[in-house]
Amino acid sequence: MGNKFVIAVFVDNQFGVLTRVTSMFTRRGFNIDALTVGETENPDYSRITISMSGDGYARAQMLNQLRKLHNVKKVELLDPDRSIEREMLLIKVKYDRATQQEIMSTADIFRAKTVDFSPETLCMECTGSPSKIDAFIGIMKSYEIIELCRTGIVAIDRGSGSLFVNGQK
Repeated sequence: MGNKFVIAVFVDNQFGVLTRVTSMFTRRGFNIDALTVGETENPDYSRITISMSGDGYARAQMLNQLRKLHNVKKVELLDPDRSIEREMLLIKVKYDRATQQEIMSTADIFRAKTVDFSPETLCMECTGSPSKIDAFIGIMKSYEIIELCRTGIVAIDRGSGSLFVNGQK
């Protein structure tokens, strides 16, 4: 389908804004790969981080359409070379005495933390780039994955600059 890209959207922190943003994608027939949203340093605004795939036309179309929406203050395409992208994974795997040490050693390599365990399962938290999360899941597939969930990408530009400060574009 094309290249993956990440868009940062700064919006008023109001009821219904997220619905308007996601509905625009639905109306245009575009699929969102991952979406995260949260309040910014200013509680009047939220930041929506959208990860999607598409060609240059799809990217330009989404940026232009997002900028037209009411309550959208700023839209930026994040340059992967000048931004930091992270995801969080919670993964629950089955273990026994024979596999416990292997699983724990692998978790250490990926800097994953054990957040819960029972006599038969381990639940771990892992944060990092999407490729790191994919790699950790790939290795854990050799054990029995009971359940997993991912947050989706959160991203921010590197350095001291800010895309959006205190409600100012």
